[in-house]
Amino acid sequence: MSASTSAGNKASQQAVLTSYEALLSRVEHMHELANAEQWAELIDQRTHYVILVEQLRDLDATIMLDAASQQRKAELLERILEHDVDIRRRLVARRDELGKLIGVSQRQRDLNRAYTPQQGASAIYVKDDADATRSS
Repeated sequence: MSASTSAGNKASQQAVLTSYEALLSRVEHMHELANAEQWAELIDQRTHYVILVEQLRDLDATIMLDAASQQRKAELLERILEHDVDIRRRLVARRDELGKLIGVSQRQRDLNRAYTPQQGASAIYVKDDADATRSS
């Protein structure tokens, strides 16, 4: 292997590792957003995260890493996945919380629908009773 090929390979390996580091930085930020319960921004960041993962997948498939780079990649991946698991756990908890709130809201709506016509009907009867008293 020539010196220029070796230098190009090292640069390519460094590009892969830099991409994993960028992915780690993104997921750390997302983890902070999850901890702060900033759900809308977290979802927005998740979209960018998925795009970055897809780009990294394409780059990673074309570059062969040496042993040291493979070790660094494994360390970065482990940290990325730890954050990702916690973010997913928090998102599931948030989803469940929203589901409960939606259920409560639907029950309240159903109760209002069930009792509102009766309230309106009793108001008519009261009015009719008042009219009957005046006419007597």
